[in-house]
Amino acid sequence: MIVDCAVYHDGRRTEGPSDLSDALDTARAAGGFVWIGLHEPSPDEFDLVSEEFALHPLAVEDALKAHQRPKLEVYEDSLFMVLKPVVYEPEGDTVSSGEVMIFLGDSFVVTVRHGEGAPLKAVRRRLEDEPEMLAKGPTAVLYAITDATVDHYLEVADELQTDLEELEAEVFSPERGGSRHTASRIYTFKRQVLEFRRATGPLTLPLARLAGTGAFGVAVPFVDAKARPYFQDVSDHLTRVNESVEGLDRLVSDILSAHLAQTSVRQNDDMRKISAWAAMAAVPTMLAGIYGMNFDHMPELHWVWSYPALIGLMAALEVLLYRLFKSRDWL
Repeated sequence: MIVDCAVYHDGRRTEGPSDLSDALDTARAAGGFVWIGLHEPSPDEFDLVSEEFALHPLAVEDALKAHQRPKLEVYEDSLFMVLKPVVYEPEGDTVSSGEVMIFLGDSFVVTVRHGEGAPLKAVRRRLEDEPEMLAKGPTAVLYAITDATVDHYLEVADELQTDLEELEAEVFSPERGGSRHTASRIYTFKRQVLEFRRATGPLTLPLARLAGTGAFGVAVPFVDAKARPYFQDVSDHLTRVNESVEGLDRLVSDILSAHLAQTSVRQNDDMRKISAWAAMAAVPTMLAGIYGMNFDHMPELHWVWSYPALIGLMAALEVLLYRLFKSRDWL
């Protein structure tokens, strides 16, 4: 479905024509551009847009099917970029991702949103409040969307850092020492970091192309070369995000290893205590077993003090073993 359609001229919004086929002509006649926003369109709905703006069939297929990695593709009549905005849900401490596909031409922008994680409404509102930026044309829209997406990555990274600190406190706290569900929580957190990385990692190369850094010195078609410093700024923010994600992944792996090591140590301590108590129980059992055999030729069975002597021997041995195990921290 078409969420919004507007023509922008000199940074000012005018409502788009009722007939979509006139949108591009209206924008070009006014010397501006048209921005059409769609949310999970059906193939029939998107056919109208793709025919009007001559979008490449391969890009159209990707936009309809979704489940794409972040990427940047250049076609003859348009540029196609995929972003994966993420949403942090504090109730379940989970990260989910949506998708935004951007078609960029000389006089048009078509955005296709899948899922609920796209900040397009806020981006459009912010741009309309900044006519000077919006007057720069479709490039300004592409920059604003990527900038908002990456800035939200930073917020999600901070939330995940807080969750990781809580996990650290649970694992390394001497009072708690981690519960039986701690390993499950750590693994679930690692899955969230992986979902986050799938959104941020592949975006590095597209932003490098837009910023013209490294080996990507060639200008990207349909993108104003003067916007390179702006995309460089977004790329720097993404670098911070990726470094944060790498750090989170390493730390959560270390925490999982530490938790498993602590669990193994506690199990060894438990086995040592069990063994110590079993050894203490074995001594009286052995003595009682020997004197319970009812042999005829056991002269001590007929002694008057044999019973208290045997009980005293058992007690002495138990005290000796207890003090020995206690001195070695087995009990």
